[in-house]
Amino acid sequence: MLRALLASLALATPALAQGVEPADYPAILRDALAIVDFEILPPRAEPGYSVDHGIAFAGGRMGTGFAGQRIWAENGFDRLGGRPFGPLTLVTGPAGRGLSVATHRGFGSMAVYPLGPAGFPAIESRGEGSIAVLFDEDICQVGMRVHSDYPDPLGAYATARGEVLLTVYGREGTRLGQLSFHLPLGMSAHGLRSADSRSTIAGLTLENTDPGGIAIDDLAFGPCAQTLG
Repeated sequence: MLRALLASLALATPALAQGVEPADYPAILRDALAIVDFEILPPRAEPGYSVDHGIAFAGGRMGTGFAGQRIWAENGFDRLGGRPFGPLTLVTGPAGRGLSVATHRGFGSMAVYPLGPAGFPAIESRGEGSIAVLFDEDICQVGMRVHSDYPDPLGAYATARGEVLLTVYGREGTRLGQLSFHLPLGMSAHGLRSADSRSTIAGLTLENTDPGGIAIDDLAFGPCAQTLG
């Protein structure tokens, strides 16, 4: 059932590619060293749990940014800027402005919401923040499922209105590349990989402009498949 669902998720059109390129999410799953499902706490409906000190998982940790970056509020969303210090160091919080974990009715499981400027538990904060992921070991590819704004049952809008921006960094804080994906309404899957197929990605940040905010689930990462010949 999961494979059928993943096969139906279309990757959005990427832009701003540099040292990275878009990757097919099911292919990332196939080669993944780890798939993080965020079932880390007992199920709880939104707003769920506020997590100010980041989320640890096998192979890495998740927070809101990297040391050396600046963060500011823009049109109700968190924005990140500046080059991170090296070696890459995760930043979490502040209180009520980190991450939240809750049961997501679209995914049907626990998912992560980045908390935006309004703070926990405000509904207008849920999904409007930034996410940073720091990997214990350098990887080649990473992907995730993203849920954006739900379709409007009254038909006031029927098309996508937001984007997600993924920026990847090397261990010393060098920006390796950036991809911007247009988000459809509801569920989608997105992935990227090193353009040269080498494991050089130490971390990534995620920002978005979706009016309803986003949640993420099933973070998958690992090496790129090696071809012979």
